[in-house]
Amino acid sequence: MINSAKHSLLLATLLGLSVSALAETKGIDTKGTVGYAIDQRADVVKSGTGLCWRTGYWTPAMAIEACDPDLVKKPAPMAAPAKAAPAAAPVAAAPKPAAQKVTLAADALFDFNKADLRPEGKAKLDKLAGDIKGIKLEVIIAVGHADRFGTDAYNQKLSEKRAESVKAYLVGKGIEPNRVYTEGKGEKQPITKADQCKGPKSKKVIECLQPDRRVEIEVIGTKAQ
Repeated sequence: MINSAKHSLLLATLLGLSVSALAETKGIDTKGTVGYAIDQRADVVKSGTGLCWRTGYWTPAMAIEACDPDLVKKPAPMAAPAKAAPAAAPVAAAPKPAAQKVTLAADALFDFNKADLRPEGKAKLDKLAGDIKGIKLEVIIAVGHADRFGTDAYNQKLSEKRAESVKAYLVGKGIEPNRVYTEGKGEKQPITKADQCKGPKSKKVIECLQPDRRVEIEVIGTKAQ
C-alpha cells in the first residue's frame, strides 16, 4: 500500500539537505515533493516483497526504473545504419499516449458507506472496459474518495477499498493487473464546498455529499489506428 503523504513529508524533513543531495545523484526527484520514500542513504525504501513505498504526491511522471519500470519511457533502440535509398515520403509520427480521466459517482458504483460494486456500477465499468479495448493501454489509475462522515482513518480505508473493487472488476474483464494502480484519498479532496451540505448526518445531507463519494479513473494509452 502506498505510504501516506504525511509520513513521507516527515521522513524528508528528518533526512535534511544532505539526503536531498544524495537523492539527486540517484535520479530521485526531491524538488517540492518526493515520489517515493527514501532512507538516510537516499535509497528508495522497499517492502519485504520488493515493492517501493510511494508518497501521497506520487504521479506517473515521477516513476523510476527500480520501482515502476512499466511507467518509465524506454529510449528507442538505435537503428542499424541503412544503405542510401531514394527519398521517401515522410512517415507520420506515432501518436503520443493520451490520458482520459473518467469520474464514476459512488452512488452508481456503491451504496452509501459500502465498497461492493452495485449492478449499475458494473454496467458502467463494462462500458469502460469495452472502450479500453480500442486503445493500446499503458496504465489505469483508480483513485477512491469518501465524504466527510466517519473518521479520517475509516474514510481512508473505505476509499482504498472502493478503488480496489474497481481494479478487481476490470482485471476480471481481461485487463492486466500490473496495468491498474489504485490509491485512496479518503475525505481529503472533496468536490463540495465548505459552505455546502451543512448539518449532521441526514438523508438530505448524504445526498448533498454524493459528489464527494466517487472513484476517479485515469486511462493512459495510445488510440488504435
